Amino acid sequence: MFFELRQYRARPGKRAEWVEFMEGEIIPFQLSKGMSIFGSFVAEEEDDLYVWIRRFESESERKRLYKEVYESDEWKNVMGPRVKELLDTDKIVVTRLEATQISMMQ
Repeated sequence: MFFELRQYRARPGKRAEWVEFMEGEIIPFQLSKGMSIFGSFVAEEEDDLYVWIRRFESESERKRLYKEVYESDEWKNVMGPRVKELLDTDKIVVTRLEATQISMMQ
């Protein structure tokens, strides 16, 4: 099992709109496809930073879920274009993490 820590930078003045879109549409959509989403966060001292965490049981599960989400018509035609309007996609940082033995997130 592993996690993805995903860090996004909203375009100027767009973070609140991004969070609304993320929590109202993207997260429910990804959950409906089988994604495990463990958290959604904004930074207190950086007005453009949004962070979220997903968990995968294996690399094969990650590949399958990526395909189901990102190759879907809904993503390509509706969600993907909106993401580009709200985020600076060149600044997306994805870090794969493995939980330590005492981590509460397993």
